Amino acid sequence: MVNVIGLGYIGLPTALMLASNGVEVTGTDYNQKLVDTLKEGKITFQEKGLETLFSDALRAGIKFSHEYQKTDTYIISVPTPYDELSKKIDAEYVIAAVKNVLSCCQKGAVIIIESTVSPGTIDKYVRPIITDSGFIMNQDIYLVHAPERIIPGNMVYELEHNSRTIGADIREIGEKVKGIYRSFCKGEIVVTDIRTAEMTKVVENTFRDINIAYANELAKICRSDHMDVYEIIRIANKHPRVNILSPGPGVGGHCISVDPWFLVGDYPGLANIILAARKINDSMPEFVLERIYEIMQEAGLQDVSRVGLYGLTYKENVDDMRESPALQMLDSMKRHLSGNLVKVYDPYILEDVVENQYHDLEQFLADIDFVVLLVAHEEIRENMDKLQGKVILDTRKVCHLEGTFYL
Repeated sequence: MVNVIGLGYIGLPTALMLASNGVEVTGTDYNQKLVDTLKEGKITFQEKGLETLFSDALRAGIKFSHEYQKTDTYIISVPTPYDELSKKIDAEYVIAAVKNVLSCCQKGAVIIIESTVSPGTIDKYVRPIITDSGFIMNQDIYLVHAPERIIPGNMVYELEHNSRTIGADIREIGEKVKGIYRSFCKGEIVVTDIRTAEMTKVVENTFRDINIAYANELAKICRSDHMDVYEIIRIANKHPRVNILSPGPGVGGHCISVDPWFLVGDYPGLANIILAARKINDSMPEFVLERIYEIMQEAGLQDVSRVGLYGLTYKENVDDMRESPALQMLDSMKRHLSGNLVKVYDPYILEDVVENQYHDLEQFLADIDFVVLLVAHEEIRENMDKLQGKVILDTRKVCHLEGTFYL
């Protein structure tokens, strides 16, 4: 039996996928309300294909519990935030989960850490806990790092089809864990050492962050000298070895906006390009606010309360708001626009999480003159004609109505 610890955006789909493919699974989370909701047969967040997967897992007999289980295999999938001052990983959730596992696990248990961690985290924080608890490493307890590699909005597909990395001290244990993931994973599964697995996951997300930063810096350069960044990127991408991304309002989510900081914090003075990219991407919400102010001046708009932000999530067609550019903008709003008076709407956020939040698109649009498109949800793509007559700042280049402003 596999005990999956942490039933959030990564742990829950993983537990459901395992159960749906014949693995006996109990999912555990410290949040009793979340566990109770799952026991009632209700999903806890929206994701394409997750309802069907949940139904399949329930039929297969998945269990949910607030308690850690006594078994021989654990998958730990808990958050790994970073310290905003030092930029180093905050491993407290992983540490707590490992301690709880050690209090109940069978001798010879395998602890698989799926949470994304910085290189050396397992050596620095996890191994000492095990040895201090009286266990003999690679005899009483075996450690494995199998970092998740999925994105909200396409989780179910990517769980099945993306390649995976298994980091283990002992090849035999790595192959055993590979067999567990092979129950559902159709992609290539690579077995390596733990530190390499740690570094590989962080490097993947850092690569993407740097590419996004290049596009965003181009947007700033072109804006400063009245050039069309989108036309420039379109033409440049005709080169067979060039693939520049599109600029946007910032980088959100719990991977790209967080993981590069691990390298900055652990390798100060060496991670220079990485640090520059982080600063560029973190500056984009402020850049959007400056564009809002410029456009208000150009359009002769004075009333901030008639400005509306469309989109609170960090990407389209999901309900994940972690590190979203919209939330970063709202945090800065008082400094730029004399208070959080702007109106906000997102079809995927059903509960009130910010001031002046709407839950109906028609009412939202009726109460604003200036709409800022921060997220390209399918809803707004299908209702673009309803923006006729509004002042529009499109940060995602999805609106082609005449007079639309862009980054």
